[in-house]
Amino acid sequence: MSRFDVVALGELLIDFTNNGMSGQGNPMFEANPGGAPCNVLSMLQNLGNNTAFIGKVGDDFFGRMLKERVEKQGICTEGLSFDKVVHTTLAFVNKLPNGDRDFSFYRNPGADIMISAADIENAKDIIGDTEVFHFGTLSMTDEPCKEATRLAVDTAKKSGAIITFDPNYREPLWDSTDSALKAMEYGFGVCDVLKISDNEVELFTGMKDVEAGAKKIQKDFDIPMVFATLGPNGSMALYKDRVVKKDGYRNPDTIETTGAGDTFCACAIDYVRRHGLNNLTDENLKDCLTFANAAASIITTRRGALSVMPSKEEVETFLSSANA
Repeated sequence: MSRFDVVALGELLIDFTNNGMSGQGNPMFEANPGGAPCNVLSMLQNLGNNTAFIGKVGDDFFGRMLKERVEKQGICTEGLSFDKVVHTTLAFVNKLPNGDRDFSFYRNPGADIMISAADIENAKDIIGDTEVFHFGTLSMTDEPCKEATRLAVDTAKKSGAIITFDPNYREPLWDSTDSALKAMEYGFGVCDVLKISDNEVELFTGMKDVEAGAKKIQKDFDIPMVFATLGPNGSMALYKDRVVKKDGYRNPDTIETTGAGDTFCACAIDYVRRHGLNNLTDENLKDCLTFANAAASIITTRRGALSVMPSKEEVETFLSSANA
């Protein structure tokens, strides 16, 4: 047996989320631990997985707080290092009137992009001893993290790990759309399981029909399993020549959508890890989508993600209520 169920590499940062107005009329922002890969691991821990994170933060107040919060979730931080020169990456998340989010990043540079091939060499024992290795594109926006990511993926593939990938496209962090598309193409080419949003499908394929676009990506890159998320409209799973869809759960208590995709991604990874990628039925896929949609709906009622992921029992209670 592997030492870890899931290991993830990527960004760990502070998400400053809008938390109302002060008595003086100024916006107040709450410092929430964030970063898609660690959000995914946090939910996976809640589902009973043994996880580890590979990344870099600044040797500063925020970096030390992040390490403490990640460890509090039960995630192994042996592969987390501190940069003594570059500060922890910060992101300010503002909800727009139409419900979308506007991101302002303080990452030029940020500590997360400073992870290097040498750091990966130091973490090879972790990466090479996991059932699943997860990553996204934000560890490929710059060097040295781009080289580090490719080395980590190569290490995981050689060990026989299932590779899972979520593009998690954030336009402000890329020097060009073309650079982002190339990073997506790399991820599509190496992954066994892809989680992708409707917006990312359209960005990569130019197709507004999400199902058709997801099918094209699946076929062109020969990906065994593709999960496409549709925001409040639910999700779909593309497996072999089949497509299974499940409506989303519109939650009246929703306050923001930060972490919804990460929560869904974690649930999908958990299902694949436990059931494998062979001989899945439509009923299997529907069960996976149902649970993942419900968990994603719950996280939209909370600010932040990493520290407030729902438990398995919370999701099951939510589903029991929704189906009553």
